[in-house]
Amino acid sequence: MTSYLIGGIQQIGIGVANAEEAWALYRRQFGVDVPVFREKAQAGLMLPYTGGLARSRYAILALNLQGGGGFEIWQYTCRKPQPSDFEIQIGDYGIFATKIKCPDIQLAYRYYQENGIECLSEISRLKSGPANFFTRDPFGNIFQVVEAKDWFQFRKQPTGGVYGAIIGVSSIEKALKFYRNILGYDQVVYDEQGRFEELQGIPGGHASMRRVLLRHSAELAGPFAKLFGQSELELVQVEGRTAKKIYDGRFWGDLGFIHLCFDVVNMDALKASCEARGFPFTVDSQNSFDMGEAAGRFTYTEDPDGTLIEFVETHKIPILQKLGWYLNLKKRKPGKPVPRLLLKAMGLNRKKG
Repeated sequence: MTSYLIGGIQQIGIGVANAEEAWALYRRQFGVDVPVFREKAQAGLMLPYTGGLARSRYAILALNLQGGGGFEIWQYTCRKPQPSDFEIQIGDYGIFATKIKCPDIQLAYRYYQENGIECLSEISRLKSGPANFFTRDPFGNIFQVVEAKDWFQFRKQPTGGVYGAIIGVSSIEKALKFYRNILGYDQVVYDEQGRFEELQGIPGGHASMRRVLLRHSAELAGPFAKLFGQSELELVQVEGRTAKKIYDGRFWGDLGFIHLCFDVVNMDALKASCEARGFPFTVDSQNSFDMGEAAGRFTYTEDPDGTLIEFVETHKIPILQKLGWYLNLKKRKPGKPVPRLLLKAMGLNRKKG
């Protein structure tokens, strides 16, 4: 295999103060109730982003098996994770909000209202974009719930998993060289400029800005592409104020959205492409990195504004943890889809409550 595949968004990284508490909340709010791994270890390879020191941490990767990417819930265990010392606003450089997919926007909105989950906006739609609304978790992280059509299966949950992100950039044109040319988001759903009524309830939503919504024009391929599904990224360039870097002066792993992770096949080819286009890897595990129940090669690069993008080439995943049943992807043809029944069987690991 001479080229690489982007097989979808694997997960969003979220820095929290208490991983177990956060996971319990996210199970209720977003249905990410199937654990892939729960591990305590040192983040020894992330030195460029952790002050040059290996930091101990506890991490949980959990999926919603209706479809979409997962949550990597990440907690420092050696230091108190730091919040931003300013109010993060839309257009600030980095991941402002995580997009969550849902099959029925009215049903999801009603579920949130009936269960006391904070909603920052009513249901709205911009041009040819999807119906959506904004919500916020108790830790201050903002999510956009978005109506989507592609699903792995239905499990009577109001939402699926991660559908994308809203990312602040200094230049749409410069950002497109990364998100379009490297990640393959080549379809422009809308490109709008001005002030937007539906954003008035979120921090910074009153400002004038340019918003570009991107998707893949082609169907994604890879071992987990059917589970992760299609996704979308919205790039936002704010006008009339000086945007700030969301993680300026803080470490990766501090509170908030720390990275966006993509599942890939053929990491070496991706590495060569990133280097050729001026986005070299800043972290590379090089070999398979053991995360307890799962394993794979992981790498990081940065978009033009320093937003961290992670890539993972998965080598091992748990199918049924209690019986020690794991799937070794290194013994399979690269990019070959994992059978749907095996992925559905992961639901037997579901954490209730």
